[in-house]
Amino acid sequence: MTPHDRFLSLMRFQPVDRPTLSEWGPWETTLELWQAETGLLVEELLAWQRECDLVADPAVDFSMRPAFPEETISEDADTITRRDGMGQVYRVFKENPDTSMPEFIGFPVRGWEDWKRIKPLFDPTDPMRYPVDWEARLARMRVERPITKLYGFVASYYGGPSLFGFVRMLMGPEAALYAFYDEPELVHDMMETAAEFSLAVMDRALREAPITYVQFWEDMCYRGGPLISPALAREFMVPRYKRLTERIRAAGIDIIVVDSDGDVRELIPLWLESGINGIMPFEQAAGNDLYAYR
Repeated sequence: MTPHDRFLSLMRFQPVDRPTLSEWGPWETTLELWQAETGLLVEELLAWQRECDLVADPAVDFSMRPAFPEETISEDADTITRRDGMGQVYRVFKENPDTSMPEFIGFPVRGWEDWKRIKPLFDPTDPMRYPVDWEARLARMRVERPITKLYGFVASYYGGPSLFGFVRMLMGPEAALYAFYDEPELVHDMMETAAEFSLAVMDRALREAPITYVQFWEDMCYRGGPLISPALAREFMVPRYKRLTERIRAAGIDIIVVDSDGDVRELIPLWLESGINGIMPFEQAAGNDLYAYR
């Protein structure tokens, strides 16, 4: 079986020659530790990756264009404060920054005026949203039949399509949660923009590429449950999810996955209702029962 066909059969509960094997790979700091402990070359340490199913990245860009200039704002003896391409200001430790989470201290959207300035940066017609080697990528995908995931993974853990994650990325979690109550029309406008933007950006890939599955990015739960109530998710997200999943399914793609950490059990019924039928990753430490959900 090809990686594409194997993944689809597995996800559809059909017979497979073997389960799909896919890995995200280790952090750079993990590789450095392995090298120090074993004395092996990186190629030797990562030899197991040759056993994994072939994965292709269509490299569709869901980010704001142009991005904010990435820059260092300040530093002290222990930390560096930077601004990333999404306009988020964050602080990291100078020593081993990959072993801890950044401290996010500033976000580009604080209200309507900021949003009006940033909204045009999500222009789906920008020709650079597709890589210059798009036709060559298509040719390889059609021959190799890899697992091809449509997922716009860009800086600061933002990947499109996205609704809650889109708002949280631009406003920060605290301001975004208040905005559902204090400025609901702002949240509606941001999510409507995100939905229409995603529909337009992914249209070409859905028409031309042998996409295996589509993945949404939300990260809208923590270990105690969702960050917003199911009632808010139904009001703000379900109708827009349905528009997105209907377009995806019309292209013949029936595996649609959402990325959220935390305890997702209260949102699973809404995701299923919306046409989303997969979750990845599963954070078992948050109480998710993989076998029950399956």
